[in-house]
Amino acid sequence: MSWIDTHCHLQSFFRKGELEAVVQRAEEAGVEKVITVGTSPEDWTDYQQLSKDYDQKIYYTAGLHPGYVDESWAEQLSTLGNFWEISPRPVALGEVGLDYFRLPADARKAEEIVFWQKQALRQQLHLARELGCPVIIHSRAAFEDCVSEIDRSGVNWEQVVFHCFTEGVTEIAKLMERGGWASFTGIITFPKNENLSQAIKYYGAEKLMIETDSPYLAPVPYRGKRNEPNFLPIIGTQISEHLEIPLPRLAEKILTNSHDFFDIVKNKLV
Repeated sequence: MSWIDTHCHLQSFFRKGELEAVVQRAEEAGVEKVITVGTSPEDWTDYQQLSKDYDQKIYYTAGLHPGYVDESWAEQLSTLGNFWEISPRPVALGEVGLDYFRLPADARKAEEIVFWQKQALRQQLHLARELGCPVIIHSRAAFEDCVSEIDRSGVNWEQVVFHCFTEGVTEIAKLMERGGWASFTGIITFPKNENLSQAIKYYGAEKLMIETDSPYLAPVPYRGKRNEPNFLPIIGTQISEHLEIPLPRLAEKILTNSHDFFDIVKNKLV
């Protein structure tokens, strides 16, 4: 079986000199491709180079994560579009979105940060619409606002994936109504996740993608330890049981979905 990890963060492995070993462990587990996801200008250039160095193994995205949005957001975004003019190009814009989980207690400061996050998201959605590229959405404690911003942006929902989906049936139904996608992490292996389990059963395999979000969110039995792309089959196995679909058939469907969504064969300039 072949897998693709559609969302991970390789910078820490790269800067510690551990990336080659991480890639090798992934390949041994059947994870033949990974998409390393940009979060700020601090990693975009690294990831573009890794995509070049690990041709057809590592693909990358570029975007400003809401957790890195501050008063300098516009300056940070000033070079983002340039990455679609060089080869290899990003396979998506992201991760972008809204994160209200760790807003400061001071209401005035929190309101200011939310304003910046929304402005940064709107600008990046506008760019994604111009580029016609897929968008990876980070939504934490902000689902309704994320949906509203995407609705108003005019971005094609068929090119939108909510990564690390952790909501319930009501929320995933809203994505499905719009034609959006959802991607699931090792959280699906955690106990006491009935809402998420019901959501994935409702969602099914038609537009299913999975990810590790490594080095975060290691699945059971590695929960609490450093996550790596080679743990991806554990997530697939758990979902196979939830959906009652044989693992080889599910793996093939997930692989096809991921290639179709990211259209990774077009990430290089011709």
